[in-house]
Formats: sequence, structure tokens, C-alpha cells
Amino acid sequence: MSHQSTVGATPPSLRGAELLRAPRFNKGTAFDSKERAELRLRGLLPHRVFTLEEQAARVMRNLEHKPDPLERYLYLAELADRNETVFYRALVDHVAELLPIVYTPTVGEACKRFAHIYTRPRGMYLTLDDRGRIAAVLRNWNESGVRVIVVTDGGRILGLGDLGANGIGIPIGKLALYTALGGVAPHLCLPIVLDVGTDNRELLDDPLYIGVRRPRARGAEYSDFVDEFVAAANEVFPGLLIQFEDFATENAFGLLARHRDRVCCFNDDIQGTAAVVLAGLEASARITGRALADQRLLFLGAGAAGVGIATLIVSAMVQAGLSEDQARARCWFVDSKGLVCAARTDLAPHKRAFAHEHAPIADLVGAVRALQPTALLGLSAQAGAFDEASVRAMAEFNERPLVFALSNPTSKAECTAEQAYRWTCGRAVFASGSPWAPVEFDGRTHVPGQGNNAYIFPGVGLGLVASRARRVTDEVFLVAARRLAQLVPQASLDHGSLYPPLEAVRAVSFEIGCAVAELVWKRGLAEEPEPADVRAFVRAQFYEPQYVPYLAP
Repeated sequence: MSHQSTVGATPPSLRGAELLRAPRFNKGTAFDSKERAELRLRGLLPHRVFTLEEQAARVMRNLEHKPDPLERYLYLAELADRNETVFYRALVDHVAELLPIVYTPTVGEACKRFAHIYTRPRGMYLTLDDRGRIAAVLRNWNESGVRVIVVTDGGRILGLGDLGANGIGIPIGKLALYTALGGVAPHLCLPIVLDVGTDNRELLDDPLYIGVRRPRARGAEYSDFVDEFVAAANEVFPGLLIQFEDFATENAFGLLARHRDRVCCFNDDIQGTAAVVLAGLEASARITGRALADQRLLFLGAGAAGVGIATLIVSAMVQAGLSEDQARARCWFVDSKGLVCAARTDLAPHKRAFAHEHAPIADLVGAVRALQPTALLGLSAQAGAFDEASVRAMAEFNERPLVFALSNPTSKAECTAEQAYRWTCGRAVFASGSPWAPVEFDGRTHVPGQGNNAYIFPGVGLGLVASRARRVTDEVFLVAARRLAQLVPQASLDHGSLYPPLEAVRAVSFEIGCAVAELVWKRGLAEEPEPADVRAFVRAQFYEPQYVPYLAP
């Protein structure tokens, strides 16, 4: 079934002002004269009829006059609530400019202040009071054909920590990218926050906080609630894809392990982040000449994202010919207590697979000097955690050291792009989670690569939705990472960037979607019958924000 247009024939009941209040069907000033007459819109709109392109141009001009990124975020949110076709047209046509507003880094500030900027629901809020009736609550949503849910419990929003119900901004932003980049029609998408309380005292004391005022649920109370949600969501929306987003590490791994073999789901922080980093490492071989199997990686931060990245990299190294033990031995971690090594007795279960035999090391620079890694990867959410001594040490034994400061938002990055280039005399190959401007150093322009999950999850989602996948395997993310690495143009590499330009991410998502769908059919995991032409089949489902006539000519 094609979802190429936001609008189709309007339901008979939508006329006049009611039609103008329906963001999926509203064209605003683009309704033509005949539509205005027959749909009871005469007098409700100014005289001139505008094209969609003219409306999108008005959006971009209005954004120029907004004083800061959060005001731009609010303006775009209001637009999406009024006319989603114009919203997505602007986002598709100006993705490099608007991605940092719709998603990271601005979405982090929006989440911190969400209770104060809240205007209307743009997703669903499920609380512990809904236990035993979650399926009935989900049926209150105004679309019955939902195919993708992005869900968070607000436990670890970006690098900002526990934001409770304010975390709904993350699923809203992620699903905007599913549509704009991955071509999944907006009415197929549903953002959800599981409001299980918060331990953030500032929120609990805020008189405007929108969530449940209680400490965060844990143990059986928490797990039983999430289990009921997963079962209910699949009952109400058959063929559903669930993306777990920004769950705290202590919950993220357990939820994924419990549900991944039962339903179609993945955790973007564990698996999506892993794929985008793996793609960057694969692409770096075209700059450094060092293959993935020859890398030695040192991670600062041993949470869900870091261990997820290492786990996928191990799988890729095994496919490249190493044994699993050899591959694991190339991945090392430093956490808040120093080097993760076998002698430590305080390690959480998810860290133990990467606890190698080594003498204790208390700090990052000591670990860099002792292990001599080829790549330093930051997932610590600690601004400035890559100090000058550590980065300079990387350059002592690497001609082109890989420095990935991946924590989001920008305020949490382990180092800036300029620091990485300056401290390595311009030799670093730098990537980050949030955008940095190009850096001029020693007569050369360096373009930092943004290792943003937006390169991965929209395309993965497209492929899973198109094929109606029953499960999501790790191989899906290996395929997605390799396809992304293949799509990095030489012009990007020449400037030191390990990813395609953001302007190309929609086309990249389509290619990843096709590769993922092909894999799902190849492995026999698809509910949808395999088409003769996979690319044509996926293209037919790829959403394009365009108006169509409501009335016969």
C-alpha cells in the first residue's frame, strides 16, 4: 500500500473550520478555489492560493526571525500541529538546517523545559494507574493503523538523565525523523512515554510538571507494567515495530533481552548507536588504511550505548575473521571507577564480557598510554572528559587517531571538534553525536562527521515496516552499518568526515531500508510476501509530503 501523500480523500464529515483544524488533511492557503467552495472554506482563508513550496518558503523565512533554537522548535511544533504536510516539506527540503532544531541538540533543551512549553498532546502518556487496561487506553489514539511506536520511560534522556514525563519530546522528535528521513507516513507513527514517576527532585518540586509525582517505579512493579504495555501495543496495533528509546542502562538491556525474541522491537541507544559508530569505523579505513579487525578501541563510558557498540563491533570483527575472544580483546572500557578489568568485583553484568586481565588504571590518560588504542570513543555524558593529555597521547602512536565524542547534546560532548584537531595538530579523524561547525586549522578545512543515529534508525524502520518483519536481529544492524559506510562519498572523506552530508540522509535511509527489507525476506522473517522488485516495493511505501486534489477535476 502506498503512503506517498499526506492527504487523500477527506472524510465526508471534515468540512469548514473542522478541516482546517485537522493537521493531516489541512492544506491551509493551498486549498484551491473549487475546494474552498465545496468544502465550506470560503471566507475562512485569505484570498490568495499558495503552492506547497511557497508555504514551505514562508516557514523558512519565519524561522529566520526566531531569536533562538528553542523558539524555532516551538514554531515548528505548532506548524506540525496545524499542517503536517508543510512541516514535513520544510524538513525534507532543509534537513541540514532543521534536524538540529527538530532533534538533537535542541530537543534536549525542549525536554528539560517540556512542562513549561506544553501546549497540546502529540503522543500518549501511560501511567501505572493504567495497569490492567493499557490496551483500552491505547485504543483512544485517533489512528488505528499505527505501525511504529517510539517509547521512552524518560529515565535517561540523551545525556541529561531522568526527565520523567518530559521525555516525551524524544519519541516525538524521533518519529518526525522516521517520516522525514525514513519515509514512514506520519499517521503510522505514535510517540509514547511510560510515566512511571521520576527521581528528579527539581521536576517533583516544579508546580508545572506534567508527570506523575512519585519516585520512579522499580522491580516487578516496573517490569510488569512494561510487559503489559508491549503485549497491549501488539494486540491493538498488529504488525507493530517498537523502538525503545532513552531507558536507563539498568532497564535497557533487560527489556531488550526479554522482548526481542517475542515481538518486533529494538533499542536505538544500544543497537542504533552501535550501527552508526560501526559505520564510521568501517568508513575510516578509507582514510587511515586500518581495517576494522585491526582496530583497538577504548570506550569512556560503559553504559547501554557503549556496551551495545562494542557488542556489534565484536560481531562485525568475527565476520571479518577474528574469533569472538580475539574481537572482545580489542574492546576496552573506562568507567567512573577506572579501567574495566577482570580483577574488579563491582562490575554490572553488562560490563563483565569486556573485563579483561590487566592491572587497575584509575584515569583515562593512563589507560590511553597503557593500551595504545587506535580509537577513543566517548559515551560518558561528561563534558570535557577527553582532556588535552589524553587526546595528545592518542596522537603519539597513531598517525590518524580516531576521536569520537559521541555524547548528546552538544553541552555533554567529551571534547569539541576544534580541541580534537588542535591537540592532534590536525591529524584526528573526529566524529560527534551532535553537530559541530567546520574547523579551519593549519590552512585546511576539517568537517566533523556527525555520528547521529538519524543515519540508521529511519532506514532500519522503513525496511522493517515495509517487510512487516516479525523480529529484529543483530544482523539487521550489521547490514545497515555496512550500507551506510558504503554510501560515504569520497568528498566527505577528503574533509575528514566519516558520514554522508546530512542533505543526503533521506536517500541514505531509502538505501538502508531496501537493504534491511532484503535481509528480512532472505531470513524468512517477513509477514509481507516478497515482491519481485524490492526497491520498487519500498519506494511505493516511501512517504512524500505533497498535496493531492480532494475533488475530482
